[in-house]
Amino acid sequence: MKKTIVCNIVGLTASMITEQTPNLKKLAEEGSISDIEPILPAVTCTVQSTYLTGLMPQDHGVVSNGWYFRELDEVFFWRQSNRLVQGEKLWQSAKKINPHFTCANLFWWYNMASDCDITVTPRPIYQADGIKIPDVYTTPIDLRDRLQNELGQFPLFKFWGPMASIESSQWIMDCYQKVNAQYKADLSLIYIPHLDYPLQRLGTTDPAIESHIKQVDQLLSPLMDEYENSDCHIIILSEYSISNITKPPIQLNRLFRKAGWLVTRNERGGELIDTAQSKVFAVCDHQVAHIYVRDQSMIPVVKSKIQALPLVDAVLDEAGKKAMGLNHDRSGELVAVANRASWFSYYYWLTDDHAPDFAKTVDIHRKPGYDPVELFLDPTLKFPALHIAWRLLKKKLGQRTLMDLIPLDDRLVKGSHGQLSDGVGNPLFISSDNHLLTKNKIQATEVKQLILNHIFQD
Repeated sequence: MKKTIVCNIVGLTASMITEQTPNLKKLAEEGSISDIEPILPAVTCTVQSTYLTGLMPQDHGVVSNGWYFRELDEVFFWRQSNRLVQGEKLWQSAKKINPHFTCANLFWWYNMASDCDITVTPRPIYQADGIKIPDVYTTPIDLRDRLQNELGQFPLFKFWGPMASIESSQWIMDCYQKVNAQYKADLSLIYIPHLDYPLQRLGTTDPAIESHIKQVDQLLSPLMDEYENSDCHIIILSEYSISNITKPPIQLNRLFRKAGWLVTRNERGGELIDTAQSKVFAVCDHQVAHIYVRDQSMIPVVKSKIQALPLVDAVLDEAGKKAMGLNHDRSGELVAVANRASWFSYYYWLTDDHAPDFAKTVDIHRKPGYDPVELFLDPTLKFPALHIAWRLLKKKLGQRTLMDLIPLDDRLVKGSHGQLSDGVGNPLFISSDNHLLTKNKIQATEVKQLILNHIFQD
């Protein structure tokens, strides 16, 4: 076995590798680089599950970052149990080849309840009084305390939300160095999310993006030192490319509500989707939306109504889902795909005064759809730092308060993903060994085997 390090840099494309990114440039020039043919939806949980199983979504079951759990009658995003991913995982296949193989999974998703040897994943503590405390979950369990004693508390609020920054990715890279020194796993899976934040906030053409790309390249320096001073493979890959948003977001649930298909109930002045009584509702995730239709006879009418929207590129029925490898029971009866210049907003209330209380907070688990507006502070707040400090003080004093600092303006988002690439900015696979990566373009389902080839090249 040859030690292999896989670093997943979200949003990275070949055009970002320049003289200003010496580490990435060195790897690409000394090794080999290939485009990865993206899958639908091109979102984190789905793509990572395909990379780790070699299967399409219709086989591994991760049809999006979240979906409607029919048996529970609830929409859930960002679940963490690895048991939701069907099929044989990369590390399971590797152990069949060599039972002594070990794998460290550092922040790739679905990293709990896994049989991976070493795992580290974000897992906040939710206290009964509403306070959310940053924390991680690890295997072995005592690794959690060792890491946070040496590296400090995991910067959860820099991992997602309006304060998201390079600090969370730096913590993850520092975590790798600690885990590597202690366990020396044969395969390390490292997740570097930082580029996702500025690309969604600013789009791909903003001049500020260059500085963020440089920051990510600098993070790779410890890996480059290890590559140059020891016998190991380095793989850099990405999950998707970001497209610039120049058109308004698509609000399917408001469309369905005005048609009389989506039902809400009022809770203390805020409205919640009643999935049990709604005939049609959408679970929106970036540029893909799963449309759940309770009455099968309504499917043609619903499909026609969505297709009439100018910024919707496709509406997949059963045949369409099968053609795209998305025909799983968890998928909606229909799957809508947005134009690359737009995306699907989960908003369903008709006036902002009826928005639920969580709409203006960072709450990835309660929202029935992905909300990139969580990356922004409400621009109407005159002194945002003061608002944050006041709410944090109230929490520390034991008072219940709402961190309602997020705007209700889905037009702020400048970058999105999920749609298939236009062919110019595909996700990529870089190998430090040019003998093990010989094609200019690979399928997402080939990534698992390519990683195994690097580990067991002999």
